[in-house]
Amino acid sequence: MACGGQKGPSKVAQTQASTAAPRVFQPEMPPSQLSEEGQREYLRTHYWDTFDFTDTLFVQQADTAQMVRTYANWISLLFNEPTNGAPIDSLMRRASVSRPMLDWFKMLADQILHDPNSPLRNDEFYIPVLNAVLAAPYYDKYERMGPEYDLKLAEQNRIGHKANDILYTLASGATEHLYHIKADYTLLFINNPGCPLCKQVREQIGTSPMLTRLIKEGKLKVLALYPDEDLTEWRNYQKNMPATWINAYDAGSLLRKNNTYNLSAIPSLYLLNSSKIVLVKDSIDVPYIEEAIANNNK
Repeated sequence: MACGGQKGPSKVAQTQASTAAPRVFQPEMPPSQLSEEGQREYLRTHYWDTFDFTDTLFVQQADTAQMVRTYANWISLLFNEPTNGAPIDSLMRRASVSRPMLDWFKMLADQILHDPNSPLRNDEFYIPVLNAVLAAPYYDKYERMGPEYDLKLAEQNRIGHKANDILYTLASGATEHLYHIKADYTLLFINNPGCPLCKQVREQIGTSPMLTRLIKEGKLKVLALYPDEDLTEWRNYQKNMPATWINAYDAGSLLRKNNTYNLSAIPSLYLLNSSKIVLVKDSIDVPYIEEAIANNNK
């Protein structure tokens, strides 16, 4: 007998569960008479209506790859409002009915919203996930340490909030503050010299007609910041950086030590307005930077 006098699953039931075909979930379909935008809005809140959050056996039998795709498809529907975490918050409240279910949806969020290589990575959506985990009664203080750390980092430099200041150092040894940069926009480009993707993003910025024009007009300043300690590598790479950019490094690696910026994925772009309010956070999408500037100028 199991603890509490409840009989555990029989060996036959366990065998059937392990050999059964993986279970899949089909999201709620929107009414066909709705417009495309109406269907999107419907799915924001009704996507998971047919999912049984009390069925903990599902998480053992589910087709995990299919569920990751299903979750990612839903997240993509939310990206027209990238700072609205309310749908995620609602989902995580429903998933909090049990630890197995909460752990399962945390796993999906980790892959789609938190993995540095995920194109749908989004701290604003990940924060409600972490809040749900930390509000649940299932975890001891040691299990909570990871989510607490991730939450503290995710809450840095949020969209619509002022970015953390940076004390950067130039090749001459002179130091200056991010907050002292005078321009309509500042593009913070955190990069490493030996990173192929950094080279690709640098070239995309350099060949963008819009960004090139704004730099020439003095309306956009690019702060290319090296966050690591090997200055020999950084100095040797200086000839590859545009002279019109501010090319600097983080002396003492303070960003990493103080966790004021998330450096788990490099390169990383932050677009700030003249008041250093974050317009775009932790992106590598140069066309999206252009779109954000265009929308902000309307």
